Amino acid sequence: MIDARFRIRLPPDLYIADLSEAFPDATFRLLSGVRSGATAKELGEVLTRAPGSIAAAFREHEAVDAYELLERTDDRLLATYETTDVDLYDFVEAEGFPPEFPIEVRNGFYEFDLTGTRGEFDQLRKTLEASGTEYELLSKVNKRRSDRLLTRRQEELLAAGLREGYFEVPRGCTLADLADVVGVDKSTASGIVRRAQARLIAWYLTDVKAE
Repeated sequence: MIDARFRIRLPPDLYIADLSEAFPDATFRLLSGVRSGATAKELGEVLTRAPGSIAAAFREHEAVDAYELLERTDDRLLATYETTDVDLYDFVEAEGFPPEFPIEVRNGFYEFDLTGTRGEFDQLRKTLEASGTEYELLSKVNKRRSDRLLTRRQEELLAAGLREGYFEVPRGCTLADLADVVGVDKSTASGIVRRAQARLIAWYLTDVKAE
C-alpha cells in the first residue's frame, strides 16, 4: 500500500480558487457539500488572520448566495452558503477522485491524501499528467500490508454502517440514513463505501506487499 499526499492546481474560474488566491495565507476547508443540479449547499471553515475581510469577500462573490455566518473568532470563520459554482465537483470527479470531505484549499491548490495500492497511485498520476493538470506530490510512503488499509473517512463510514445495520440482511438502514448519520450527501457516502469495500476485497484476495 501507498500513503501519499497530493497538491493540485484548481482551475482559475472556481470561486474557491478566486478566494484562496486573494487570501493566500488562509486555509479554506469545505467541511461538507451537497450538490443539487446547478447549485451546491456547503459548510465551510476558514482559518485566517483576516476573518472580516474574507467574510466580506464571500458575500460579494458573484458565485456565492445566501451566506450565513455561524461562528467567527480572531482566526476562524464557520459559515453555510449556497453557490452556483459546482465546477469543483466536476473537476475532482473528472480527475478520478470523487470528493471526500473535508476538502482543503490553499492559494489556488487543492490538497488531499490518497491511501491505496500501487496501481491506484500510478493511475491517478497518469490521469493528472494526461489532463495537463499542475500538481505536486508532497509525500509518499510505502506501507506494509498490516499498516492502515482504509482512509479515516472510509473507516468512519464502515463503522457507522456496522453500527446502524447497513450491512445486515435485510438492511437495518438505507444509504440515505447512513449518509445522514455521518453528515454527507448520499452520493458521497455511496462512493466512499464502494471504494472501501473494493479495497478490503482486494486486500483479502491479493497479496499486497510493501515496495
